[in-house]
Amino acid sequence: MSSARNHTAPSSGTDFPVSSSALDEETARAEVYGLLAQLYYAPPADDLLSALQVAVTEAPAAGGFLEEPWRALVGAARESRAQDLRAEYDALFGGVGKPDIYLFGSHYLSGFLNERPLAQLRQDLQALGLTRDEAMPETEDHVAYLCEVMRYLIAGDDVAVANLARQREFFTAHLQPWAGAMCDAIAAHPRSRFYGALAAFTQAFFSVEQQGFDLLP
Repeated sequence: MSSARNHTAPSSGTDFPVSSSALDEETARAEVYGLLAQLYYAPPADDLLSALQVAVTEAPAAGGFLEEPWRALVGAARESRAQDLRAEYDALFGGVGKPDIYLFGSHYLSGFLNERPLAQLRQDLQALGLTRDEAMPETEDHVAYLCEVMRYLIAGDDVAVANLARQREFFTAHLQPWAGAMCDAIAAHPRSRFYGALAAFTQAFFSVEQQGFDLLP
C-alpha cells in the first residue's frame, strides 16, 4: 500500500504490544496492527519469528483481556520453526488455484473476489489519499493491507486522516463485518497451529477495538 505520503505496507517493526506500561495505548494499537499485517501477509521471516519467540507475555496490568490470547500466540511461536510456519501458511492460504482459506474481504462479503466491496474500499482509500503499490500482487482487501491502513490511521502524522473518527469508519466498514468469519475458518482448519493462535488473538484484539469504537460519541 502506498500513497502520496510515501506510506508503505506491511512495514511495521518487531516491537510487541504488551511489553511495557511505558507504551501509550495508541502506540500499542498501532504496533498490534503492524504485527498482524506482517503475519497475515507472509510467513514470518527469521528475525520476526525470533523476536516474537522472546516477546514478553505479561501485560502491564494482570488479567487484561488480551493477555491470554497474546500468551498463546507467543507460545505457539516458541514451539514453531520457520519452515513449519511456511508450510502452515501455504497449507492454509497458498497453493495453486483456490486456497483453503481466503484472506480477502470481498470473498466473505460477497462470495466472490474483486466484487463491489473491493470497489467501495478503493473509493474509501482514495478519500484517505492512499493507493495500492503496484509491486504488491494482492488486492487492497487483503487483511494485511487493511491492518496496515489501520496502523497508518493510528500512527500517521496527518491529523485530518489519522484520528479516531476515521479509524472507526474504516474498521467498521472494512474489517469488522468479515474478519470474524476469516478467523473462524483459520481456527477450524486441521493444519492450523500457529495461525490458529494468531486468529484467536486477532478475534480478541478486534473485539477490544470494536468496544472502544462503540464508546466514541
